[in-house]
Amino acid sequence: MKAALENYHARMQRVLDHIDQHLDDDLGLEVLSGVAAFSKYHFHRQFTSTFGLSVHRYVQLARMKRASYRLAYRDAQSVTDIAMDAGYDAPDAFARAFRQRFGQSPSSFRKSPEWETWLAAFGPLDNARSKLMQKTYTHEDVTIRDVTPTPVAIMEHRGDPATIGDTIQRFIAWRKAHGLSSPKTSPIFNVFRSERRPASPADYRMDLCTGIDFPPGPNDEGVVAGFIPGGRCAVLRVVGNTDNLEPAALYLYRDWLPASGEETRDFPLYCQRLAFFPEVPEHETIAELFLPLK
Repeated sequence: MKAALENYHARMQRVLDHIDQHLDDDLGLEVLSGVAAFSKYHFHRQFTSTFGLSVHRYVQLARMKRASYRLAYRDAQSVTDIAMDAGYDAPDAFARAFRQRFGQSPSSFRKSPEWETWLAAFGPLDNARSKLMQKTYTHEDVTIRDVTPTPVAIMEHRGDPATIGDTIQRFIAWRKAHGLSSPKTSPIFNVFRSERRPASPADYRMDLCTGIDFPPGPNDEGVVAGFIPGGRCAVLRVVGNTDNLEPAALYLYRDWLPASGEETRDFPLYCQRLAFFPEVPEHETIAELFLPLK
């Protein structure tokens, strides 16, 4: 029974991966049931029973999430192009669907996103993904690495984590203005200075950082110079679903650290973002968590 269940889940996971990789293609019932190797007459009920929403709604949400990321973080792409990529024949149809889901027009969202509404809208999608994307880590997944110091520019986020998107928007704009938009040449880090969900949202703290080879200098965005320190670190790579690194962090602290005999250094847990959505499908996003050690 266990092997049969694992095989069933693997087939469903294959469907989610196919949707991520082919958002611009035909994702009808016949295609996706074929990917899963299930009968098309039953697949829609199997999908809904497994994930809690229909396959049609799942695809709509996945396309709309990519579109919303492009609106918020990729200002070079026009609203019309984003609408076409989301599967709509006309910008008006996309605008109606977008407003119905988020309470904002695409143009208004691009200028000033209402992130709490956005988070609520994608709750069903995130819940569906989490049903099969529970990663089990082992001690073999953790490596100890000697890290070289990295000078960085830092934009601090302080306050409700639901508004982190606003800080990300400002940080992306600052990076672009200073020629630091490529993570290959200007590495991107997040330094976690609080719990992911502190008792009071006002206590949430995270630093957005990018590698630099020049001092930021005075600026109106509040960007300051700093360092990602060198030294020994336990490193855990996370592939897919990198929006939520809490399970990986929990493994490092709860399981790996007590069994390792190591002691932590006086610097917070941080991550390096190596591959981003929507540049890659969500299941191909990559982040590495660093736990500084003595």
